[in-house]
Amino acid sequence: MMTKARPSARQLLMLFLALLPAAHSRLAAQSGEADNHGVQIAMKNVMYHYTDSIAVHAVRLQGYLTPVKAGAIVVFDDRNSFNLVLQSAEISISCSSLAQVLNENVFSSADAPIKNLTIESRNKDLVVKGKFRQKGDVSFETTGTILPNGDGKVRLHSKQVKAAHLPLKGLMDLLGTDLAHLISTSKVHGVTVEKDDLILDPEQILPPPHIQGKVSAVRIEGANIVLVFGSPVPNFAAKQSGNYMAFRHGEMRFGKLTMRDADLIMIDMDPRDPFDFFLDHYQEQLVAGYTKSTLDYGLRVYTRDYSKLPHRAAGRGD
Repeated sequence: MMTKARPSARQLLMLFLALLPAAHSRLAAQSGEADNHGVQIAMKNVMYHYTDSIAVHAVRLQGYLTPVKAGAIVVFDDRNSFNLVLQSAEISISCSSLAQVLNENVFSSADAPIKNLTIESRNKDLVVKGKFRQKGDVSFETTGTILPNGDGKVRLHSKQVKAAHLPLKGLMDLLGTDLAHLISTSKVHGVTVEKDDLILDPEQILPPPHIQGKVSAVRIEGANIVLVFGSPVPNFAAKQSGNYMAFRHGEMRFGKLTMRDADLIMIDMDPRDPFDFFLDHYQEQLVAGYTKSTLDYGLRVYTRDYSKLPHRAAGRGD
């Protein structure tokens, strides 16, 4: 009777190495699209600060954080290390915040053609005021509507134009030239001109982390401009109650902690108002809260609102 020879240690090692790529492929498939898109993110009712005075309200948001550099990872402490790719979102920005964004990030250079912009809503219209530097700082005012441009950008369509408080047929009456020539792409990024309309590109005008996404709808609500990106998609964090920022899959780093298959939810400690979050001060917000671990090695971080940190509350006299 013949007996089967047992495989040697070398044969077992060779078999293990042969099966390793298949195992790796199965693990990659289990992680979904994260390997291709970065870290999945979902937000609900978050007031996201770019600066102390510039913030946007993410009513709902789903997408990915993707590293700026190929082969790198998302580093939460470095806002320039990643972009925010929007699959579906509804984000509002106040008229005053949008004006400040344009003044500080678009028309900030000494030779920018437009200066001192202000924006306000009036009867569902937008009133934009400013000064033309090339015309001796003459003041202008336009009243018009805001609508999606069809290419993912936003159009400010002028219905009425005034210069030095005098009504004009259009901006061209004031300038005697093509306004698009004055707004040179070498000096201004994120804004172009078609006749008397300004075309804004949200991907370029906002500070980092830059967003990537196409505006599908826009409307005015009170003193806010509401931008809708994409169309609704399933929310992986839909079961989480309250206001939150959730992260899943992919690799990301916060301070000394690196999560290789991210499973993190930052939860607003006070759900009575939007989750006030400022990336530049997130560590202070975490320290003011507390953390729980899940059985599958995830983290749930109950986070204090930025505006309610002790030193800020004291400054407001609360």
